[in-house]
Amino acid sequence: MSQKRYIAQTPDELPDLAATLSRSGLEFMQDVRDGKLAGPPIGALMGFWPTHVEEGKVVFTGAPEFNTTNPMGTVHGGWYGTVLDSCMACAVMTCVPRGSVYTTLEYKVNILRAIPLGTEVEAIGICQHAGRSTGIANGEIRGVEDGKLYATGSTTCIIMKMG
Repeated sequence: MSQKRYIAQTPDELPDLAATLSRSGLEFMQDVRDGKLAGPPIGALMGFWPTHVEEGKVVFTGAPEFNTTNPMGTVHGGWYGTVLDSCMACAVMTCVPRGSVYTTLEYKVNILRAIPLGTEVEAIGICQHAGRSTGIANGEIRGVEDGKLYATGSTTCIIMKMG
């Protein structure tokens, strides 16, 4: 498995709808992980990247840095939310059939403890259900070295058949 990071630098580098719809959600996520398709710029901005993709499960690995802090100097809650939204929704994506797309309808985050800056974590998303029109997933952020649980989350996604 390649860990080549290909991050879109311009809108033209993002996969177009035809490229997305020609793959199953699982194939799409594997191609992003492997650098065959450009990943979204939010991953570079927030310091995380998909490192594991299988049907119903996606893992993002990353570490919050100074640019993700709030005025108190701790990791902003939006970082937890962004990384959890990404891993959970992408877990749903791995269950989406060719010709369909998804988007987040709502998500919830529970922050359990502060992540020290520079601490490598894994955000693990697990799809619980993917039907014709909705997908449900849960997620957690855990320290790679310490194994600590830093946050949990849940999401509901809408699944849309295109064309």
